[in-house]
Amino acid sequence: FDAAMQQQKAKARAAWAGTGEAATEKLWFPLRERVGATEFLGYDTESAEGVVTALVKDNAEVASLKEGESGIVILNQTPFYGESGGQVGDTGTLAGNGFKAEVTDVQKKLGDVFAHQVKVVSGAIELGKPAELTVDHARRGGIRANHSATHLLHEALRRVLGDHVAQKGSQVAPERLRFDFSHPKPISREELARVEEMANRLVLQNEPITTKLMSVDDAIASGARALFGEKYGDEVRVVSMGTDRDAETPKAFSVELCGGTHASRTGDIGLVAVLSEAGVAAGVRRLEALTGETARRHLRQESIALDEMAGVLKAPIAELPARVATLVEERRKLERELSEARKKLAMGGGGEASDPIREIAGARLLARAVTGVEMKDLKSLVDEAKTRVGSGVVAIVGVAEDGKAGVVVGVTPDLTERFDAVALVRAASERLGGKGGGGRRDMAQAGGPDGTQAEAALEAVAAA
Repeated sequence: FDAAMQQQKAKARAAWAGTGEAATEKLWFPLRERVGATEFLGYDTESAEGVVTALVKDNAEVASLKEGESGIVILNQTPFYGESGGQVGDTGTLAGNGFKAEVTDVQKKLGDVFAHQVKVVSGAIELGKPAELTVDHARRGGIRANHSATHLLHEALRRVLGDHVAQKGSQVAPERLRFDFSHPKPISREELARVEEMANRLVLQNEPITTKLMSVDDAIASGARALFGEKYGDEVRVVSMGTDRDAETPKAFSVELCGGTHASRTGDIGLVAVLSEAGVAAGVRRLEALTGETARRHLRQESIALDEMAGVLKAPIAELPARVATLVEERRKLERELSEARKKLAMGGGGEASDPIREIAGARLLARAVTGVEMKDLKSLVDEAKTRVGSGVVAIVGVAEDGKAGVVVGVTPDLTERFDAVALVRAASERLGGKGGGGRRDMAQAGGPDGTQAEAALEAVAAA
């Protein structure tokens, strides 16, 4: 049987092929068979001793990694967490007799081989040598707090929004957390506030976060939630946290299957501050949040900003929303009035006597070049001019500050059979160095890079 199994594995490896990074994974099949799985010790400790079982550099096994070199170290056991389940890999140090290296990341290969990405600071790492592994404690603490916070937020979202909420992905880093979940519409401010408040109530309980090893079937039967995209073995870790004090019989607030590292107590999370909520795909929303000291600093910075804003506006913080809304509306009103004033000024004050109207081929033509007018306002200028002309053609070229130009041509309804605004605007655009133009027979627009040819463009309309 063993011989047949080895033969079948050899055939499978020979037949397997990938592209790009996937192709390099062929390295790990024989390595995994030879050195076995890495035993993870990181649930109980942040430092441990291991033995170097394999070294990899440039996608090939090597006998040693020397000072200044970067590569991958495989050990028989490790306290370093390998990136999985949305939780990032640990960093820290790896040291032994005559060598020291920085661990910059840890990835899992084939599910259970922990690949420590290192840069050798001094000495040389050699096969078979013992090494002391030490995880960056502060960084791991931030990751633990954020991971535990995702569990509280997941359950809080489900209780506020409904049982349809399910995790669709996450990223747990030392600085912040990101949590994707199923929900068909944006979350209101009130709902988001309830979610945040509920999560922080559980943080303040400061109760132990417990972990049990159970079979998958027993875990699901006990009410534990399995997470999207996770692969579980025969035995799983069930993480419980908080107490649901609103239940008739007190029970754990959150119970999930999870292989990640967590805080010891909910109070270790410190504080949960939700930063944002947005849609990332059809029926999927994304929530981003901070915890602990990072959250406290963020809220302090926001408080300082509010104080400064209150000082500038000379209003109490509680009145800032209404004060800002008033200022925004006043600004919009002034912008509208300024836009109207600029348009009138550009058209010579708006009086009919100031309009340069000519009669060509039995039709009236108002042609004008203007500056200081937003390109988006050219259409409204043409509409107003068409009203003044009564029957005829209006062509206006607007020259922007950067020297580029836009042109709009309008034809009154009674003349659209004789004149096509699209053809007229294309003739003008050509003189401006542009190509094409589009619209309808009664209104069309185009542009060009050479605003110095504004008058030539208007003459092109007259000639067309």
